[in-house]
Amino acid sequence: MAKTVQGLTPTQPRRVSVSSILQRLKRAPLLPLFLLSLVVFAGVLAPWISPQSPRRGDLRERMTPPMWLEGGTSSHLLGTDHLGRDVFSRVVHGARISLIVAVVTLGVGGTVGVVLGLVAGWYGRWVDEVLMRLVDIFLAIPLVLVALVMVVSVGQSFPDILGGQTGLIVLVLASWIWVRFARIVRGEVLQIKTMDYVALARVAGASTARMLVVHVFPGVLNTLIVVATLQVGWVILVESTLSFLGAGVPPPTPAWGSMVADGRDYLAGAWWISTMPGVAIMLTVVSLNLFGDWLRDTLDPRLRQLASN
Repeated sequence: MAKTVQGLTPTQPRRVSVSSILQRLKRAPLLPLFLLSLVVFAGVLAPWISPQSPRRGDLRERMTPPMWLEGGTSSHLLGTDHLGRDVFSRVVHGARISLIVAVVTLGVGGTVGVVLGLVAGWYGRWVDEVLMRLVDIFLAIPLVLVALVMVVSVGQSFPDILGGQTGLIVLVLASWIWVRFARIVRGEVLQIKTMDYVALARVAGASTARMLVVHVFPGVLNTLIVVATLQVGWVILVESTLSFLGAGVPPPTPAWGSMVADGRDYLAGAWWISTMPGVAIMLTVVSLNLFGDWLRDTLDPRLRQLASN
């Protein structure tokens, strides 16, 4: 029998049956999951599935239309750009760049945000006040403007990490994304630290580190999964915006945003140069948002209870 201290009883984790998991999976957004699987598949296997080199082109085949239009060929599924480079191969390699930037940004910024959110929510008082005011400062600064200034000033001299300027973009994005994780984690910790099982762990003599890692962090894990899923779409969208403005991944590395920018002068006669990467950005971000909404509804017990009622 579980021990009680001053009338407090430990909260037992609710067991999730296999049937309930399968029932939730049946309501999963299949089309967004399929599209995200294609993006991940293309990003991981880009060097092997792209039919042409994403950087080399043939001026004799410049602005070849997609294969389903008149003048198109099966060797260029989505046509070619103004330099004769295969658009399909560049879109596939662009997915690889977007995934790398998103994963590294979330890994660095998310880790920092989670740690600071745990510290701010647990200790409160002046620690919470200082960290939250720092969050407010970062939220008030325009990210795109700072990224443009950073690229112009130190982009060429930045150390060759993840491709020099690409590493700088990752650093800038990670410096802003941590505030989103910190604010959400801090709010969850403020609620969780008042729970009975946390009070029992404190009375039992557990250290602060153990309580944060063993008792508090698992309580915010579901929320972190949802937030991370939604933030992937935000990172891809911001990276594409910066690449479109010339402050993102440097050429000739194929990036979705720079591909859209390359084709904006040829929209009248070669619309596919900008449209294909633009469609890839739209489908990826929308699929991530829909998948994140489904995860939130599935992992949040309060929403599940409202749905059952």
